[in-house]
Amino acid sequence: MTSAVRPTPTTHRSVRAAAWLALLALAVPGPGAHLFAAPVRAVESVGMTVSDIDRSVAFFTEVLDFESVSDIEVSGADYERLEGVFGARMRVVRVRLGDERLDLTEYVAPRGRPLPADSRSHDRWFQHIAIIVSDMDRAYARLRAHDVVHASTGPQTLPAWNQAAGGIRAFYFKDPDGHALEILQFPAGKGDPRWQRRDRLFLGIDHTAIVVRDTDASLRLYRDTLGLRVAGESENYGPEQERLNNVFGARLRITALRAAGGPGIEFLEYLAPSDGRPAPDDLKSNDLAHWRTRLIADDPEALLQATRRAGGRLVSPGEIGLPDARLGFDEAMLLRDADGHALLLTDSGPAATRSRVGANTTTHEGGSRP
Repeated sequence: MTSAVRPTPTTHRSVRAAAWLALLALAVPGPGAHLFAAPVRAVESVGMTVSDIDRSVAFFTEVLDFESVSDIEVSGADYERLEGVFGARMRVVRVRLGDERLDLTEYVAPRGRPLPADSRSHDRWFQHIAIIVSDMDRAYARLRAHDVVHASTGPQTLPAWNQAAGGIRAFYFKDPDGHALEILQFPAGKGDPRWQRRDRLFLGIDHTAIVVRDTDASLRLYRDTLGLRVAGESENYGPEQERLNNVFGARLRITALRAAGGPGIEFLEYLAPSDGRPAPDDLKSNDLAHWRTRLIADDPEALLQATRRAGGRLVSPGEIGLPDARLGFDEAMLLRDADGHALLLTDSGPAATRSRVGANTTTHEGGSRP
């Protein structure tokens, strides 16, 4: 193989940033208008912070049929800067259901705060994943057999008058840490055709849902800046919706967004009631209320200023270079949207990893601890 001088990672980032900033400067503002490929190419995964990684892995694999994919421990200055947590040591287990991935992160140090005991579905730190099932009755029976905590009163069938959502069956419940989860069954003719499979009970993750204060303001970041497209909209209310969300008088504006690949992101704006609480200003990545959605972008750092103008708030001080790509990426930037939901903007990961001083990673082969 012929050897060649390779540009430094800093040079790569500078060239890519200049190119992307030039393209962003050419963009014409307007709903969903992009004169170039969308900056975000895919929703790669969703992740959450958990208090006991072994307990959480057992819950997702034994109750919900996920499979464990990797088990990695990381620490060091680069991870501290990325996550905004000084002294961070994290154990990250990736689990998969169908084509979708969920990252479970336990902060070995420092420990964060538990979920507020009085968390409600219309508080703005609320986020969940929608797990598609082939048979709601069987799935609900499985959850009952494992004594899961209800959030809904029971499975709900959304009414036929709601053209966008009529016939969908759904149920909210909680994981061992109190994170909200949803199982959902699409009727024939709704949802992705692959959700009509009957060969497994739990099929995959259709979307992650987040509560927002103002849909139009959120669209300025997710649609107009990051390039996700609006895939559907509805206004949901009535006794079925109230019992699903366990919020009396609930009336929601729901907006579904999609990238070119991966699960969707769904906005839940509560038109009523209006007393949902904002996320704490000091919410940290090691708090159990922390979820994050990983988005793949060709150059995360080039989006820094544009995301800030659209209401994004930096957690990391910019794009952080990591020592290797064992978490699936080696350049990333963490930010929060105007409602406090975390977005991890990453590259897609290099073919080969680079060595960098100041961080450490450990792989737990087969889930064993060092």
